[in-house]
Amino acid sequence: MAERLEDAKPTRMELLRLKKRKLLAQTGHDLLSEKKDALINEFFKVVDQRREFRAKLEKMLSPSYRALIQAEMSMGRNEISSIAKGVNKMEGVEIEADNIMGVKVPLMKAEIPEERFYGFADTSVKLDEAVSKFRETLKTTIKLAEIEGRLDKLADEIEKAKRRVNSLEYIYIPRLDATIKYIERQIDEREREDFFRRKKIKALMEQKET
Repeated sequence: MAERLEDAKPTRMELLRLKKRKLLAQTGHDLLSEKKDALINEFFKVVDQRREFRAKLEKMLSPSYRALIQAEMSMGRNEISSIAKGVNKMEGVEIEADNIMGVKVPLMKAEIPEERFYGFADTSVKLDEAVSKFRETLKTTIKLAEIEGRLDKLADEIEKAKRRVNSLEYIYIPRLDATIKYIERQIDEREREDFFRRKKIKALMEQKET
């Protein structure tokens, strides 16, 4: 499209081309608006999930630490520290891609060691309880991190959709409208001039015949 109205070609072909472009722009605007609204709905669903898992994690942390403190009281902090050094390290978190409304979001998977890393002798049942609780707490923590990542991705996509919708609604389509109206005025003015020119020529020819 021409940057200035004066640069637009005042022809019917150009007018038809711009009207088609406007129709495509309006269709794109409507589709992007629908996508933006759908993404916002999904965003708030994930916000609810985050609230749920945050509450769940907070609820899990207190009994987990309580069990660890009781194990330390029963076995001694040095013994707990010594056992902790023998824990098999988690290999890391595998991040795959999931899809929400066409947006790629993280799907996190982690192999959390389930095997016992200490012997039964000279250990407290409270240690077993603490280990079990912290395993579940870690799983919930990873899930919460996944949800936070999903929120970030959705928020970015919503912002992109908003910018595109606003650009079409407030810049691109109004410019097309202004150019279309300018060309229509130019064509109307040219047709009026042609009409009066033909009328004047006809009058002159009639005068010559008389």
